[in-house]
Amino acid sequence: MSLLKQLEEVKKGTPHIEREKTPLQGLKIKVHERLVKELDEDLLKDEDEAKKRAVLKEQVERFVVSTSLEDQISYTKKEYEKLVKEIVDEILGLGPIEPLIQDPFITEIMVNGPKQVYIEKGGKLELTEIRFKDDNHILSIIERIVSPLGRRIDESSPYVDARLKDGSRVNAIIPPLALNGPVLTIRKFFKEPLKIHDLIRFGTMTMELAEFLSACVRCRLNIIVSGGTGSGKTTTLNVLSSFIPNSERIITIEDAAELQLQQEHVVRLETRPPNIEGKGEVTTRDLVRNALRMRPDRIIVGEVRGGEALDMLQAMNTGHDGSLTTVHANSSRDALSRIETMVLMAGMELPIRAIKEQIVSAMDLIIHQSRFQDGSRKIVNVTEIQGMEGDTITLQDIFTFRQRGIDEKGRVLGELKPTGIKPRFSDRFKERGIEISRDLYQLY
Repeated sequence: MSLLKQLEEVKKGTPHIEREKTPLQGLKIKVHERLVKELDEDLLKDEDEAKKRAVLKEQVERFVVSTSLEDQISYTKKEYEKLVKEIVDEILGLGPIEPLIQDPFITEIMVNGPKQVYIEKGGKLELTEIRFKDDNHILSIIERIVSPLGRRIDESSPYVDARLKDGSRVNAIIPPLALNGPVLTIRKFFKEPLKIHDLIRFGTMTMELAEFLSACVRCRLNIIVSGGTGSGKTTTLNVLSSFIPNSERIITIEDAAELQLQQEHVVRLETRPPNIEGKGEVTTRDLVRNALRMRPDRIIVGEVRGGEALDMLQAMNTGHDGSLTTVHANSSRDALSRIETMVLMAGMELPIRAIKEQIVSAMDLIIHQSRFQDGSRKIVNVTEIQGMEGDTITLQDIFTFRQRGIDEKGRVLGELKPTGIKPRFSDRFKERGIEISRDLYQLY
């Protein structure tokens, strides 16, 4: 939606500008109307967002001052700054939630309705004081997000996944599927990717585990990161990828690009939904198959959730070792069951035992992560896939988290410790010239 169109909608009386009857609200409407008439649209075609915002802010400030003098409207400095910011955010940003987008400590924004906007901050949910005027106001913000992407959301297509310019992931769903009105969820994208020392500082993992996982990635083990929604799987996957040598060609495949690899030779692929006519869809499975023809050293799939699991297993079994992926699951064992089910979704009539044998042959390690009641995210199991006993895949925990309780501030207490069992694949470290400190081996 162009800036001019947005401004014209305001002039017509779009639902999100309240035509109430306080002096400041009246001032806001008049400034919008002046912008429609007098703002030079060419000045705002610049792709430099900072410059665009600065130009508009200067114009809005001028209009607010002159209009308030004409109408003899007084206000405090705080009210003036708030009014200018609201007008700029309505036109260039995402309206009431723009300050939440700009806050680096907020990781998730959840708009459940005009009067209910939640955020996740420090791993905990909080109800904010942010308000929309009504459902139409929320719909206008959703439309502003999806329109530039060539996407639509209406009764015939009532939900959509999209991405903001900074990479933040957006999901919107509207009536008739959302019974109480439009719902908007935004998972923020960190401009500076978290590093291994950040996860150690947060208590997600220990120094010993970091050294062990670094060796596993450099040794080209195939690794699954499992966990529930919001458990930090993608963050851990991103950190694991940092251990990949800079000399390798890496291909990433994601539904919504979130990985931030720092290596030089990275090819990023992203799925594409069908267009308005229902054509042109490109799935994760399509991209996994295509990636095999691109001479990858490593393939990283952001998340397996369907038939692409079969292609991923076949790739791992045909020389593309060192691959990484995530899967939604409640435990390490559950992760394998989920993969078995997803392989069946590929439409190949394979016996369950054959699928299990492929999993054992392809996968080496499962890292299971959980989100605790205090908002912390921790790796709770690092599990080796060892082999088959009858029709059962045998697993062995290498590290486990043992919770001791909760302190007076509600924080989870516990330690991530080795189990004392040396993994079978540890001999591969020596074969590849990767040394693990004696102290770590003694922990086993």
